[in-house]
Amino acid sequence: MKRIVSSLVASMVLMSALNAADSYASVNGEEITKKDITMVLQDPRIDFDKLPDTAKKQVLEQIINRKLLSKKALDDGIDKDPQYVEAISKIKEDLAFQVWQKNEVQKIKFTDAEKQDFYNKNKDKFIVPENLEASHILVKTEAEAKEIIKQLDKATKKEDKFKELAKTKSQDPAGKNGGYLGKFSADQMVPEFSAAATTMAKGSYSKTPVKTQFGYHVIYLKDKIAGKSLSYAEVESNISQILLGNSYNKKVKDITDELRKDAKIVIK
Repeated sequence: MKRIVSSLVASMVLMSALNAADSYASVNGEEITKKDITMVLQDPRIDFDKLPDTAKKQVLEQIINRKLLSKKALDDGIDKDPQYVEAISKIKEDLAFQVWQKNEVQKIKFTDAEKQDFYNKNKDKFIVPENLEASHILVKTEAEAKEIIKQLDKATKKEDKFKELAKTKSQDPAGKNGGYLGKFSADQMVPEFSAAATTMAKGSYSKTPVKTQFGYHVIYLKDKIAGKSLSYAEVESNISQILLGNSYNKKVKDITDELRKDAKIVIK
């Protein structure tokens, strides 16, 4: 009878907690909060508040059971177990570093003038390279590529013909999509392909086969998007992250270099 009553009370508490803002339930007076739920879900993309009531109940039941079992383990003296002691020591060590790291990062501040100065001295790092939008037909032999070029020369609608030939002749998987490769910068392709594509005019196709390690290509250049220098406003947040990382890494190096002077280090 006691079990039935306890179970009923627990269910009532659990269901009423589903609509609570900060505390979703409690176990022996210990609140179950968003932090407990986040640890169990282990996926920040899941919004607990948007889950169906049945799913919420399952999650809360799991947390309640864990808290009850954890309390029993401690009551049974698990904190004296060597494995527990070793694990707690490791957790404390990792936690100490993480909290220290967070505190040190929060201390680092930069003025707008410092960020602007970094931008002025490193404008070459904030350039979007020229992008190409192209399709290609890949074949095994130079003769095949030349024959494809001849057919393109005779075609009235060059791009349509190119897509047709890509679907029937190309050895590349992109052939089924008319040979379309999408948009890319020159350094994303093999050098021979990029060298040919960058010299082509928008809306043209390669007049001679382009040989690479993969075979022979016929290229159609759909578009050429000019590169540009990014403004300070466009990269300000990136600069903040770069300066933060540089400053933190320097600080860590300076501290560890000093600490290592007096440390007894043995590498086995």
